[in-house]
Amino acid sequence: MRADAQRSLDALLQAAKEIFAVTGVDAPIRDIAGKAGLGVGTVYRHFPQRSDLIAAVFRREIDDCAEAAVELAAEHEPFEALRRWMQRFSAFFATKRGLAGALHSGEPAYAALPEHFDAHLRPALERLLASAITAGRIRSDIAAGELLGAIARLSMSEVDEPAQAQRMVALLADGLRCSDAR
Repeated sequence: MRADAQRSLDALLQAAKEIFAVTGVDAPIRDIAGKAGLGVGTVYRHFPQRSDLIAAVFRREIDDCAEAAVELAAEHEPFEALRRWMQRFSAFFATKRGLAGALHSGEPAYAALPEHFDAHLRPALERLLASAITAGRIRSDIAAGELLGAIARLSMSEVDEPAQAQRMVALLADGLRCSDAR
C-alpha cells in the first residue's frame, strides 16, 4: 500500500474508532469520513460494507490491546503491568457501543473476529499473568479466559459509566494479589 493510502486508512480507522465509541457502530459513514478528512467514496473504496469497517476497527483495537501488554510488561513490574493492562482492556470493551449486536448479526465480516480476539488477547494476558505469578505478586489459580470474561462483563455492564467500570476492574486486580503481596 502506498504511504498516502496507508495514512488515509489509518485516519479512517481512527475516526471510526472515536465515533463508534461515542455514538455506536451505526454512526453515519459521512460523519466518519468527515472526521477523517476523507470523502465518503474513499470510505467505501476501503470498506464496501459497514460491517467491513466495523470488523477492521475491532481487529486493529485487538492488535493494539495485545501490543499494549508487551509494552507494559517492558515498562513496569509484573503486577503493575497486569493492572494497567486490565484497565486498558476494560477501556477497550467499554467503548464498544452496539458492537455486541453487530457481532451476533451473522454478518460474514465478523466471523473471524472471535478467533482473532482469542488468538491475540488470551496469549497477551497469559504472559502478564505468568509473569505476575512467577514474581509472587498474584494468586496462581486464575486463568486468562476467566479474567478476560470478568473484565469484559464488568466493562460492558458499566458502558455508560466508564469511571465505574475502571473502579470495578481496579478492585478485581487488587483481588488477584497474593495475601502477602498486598
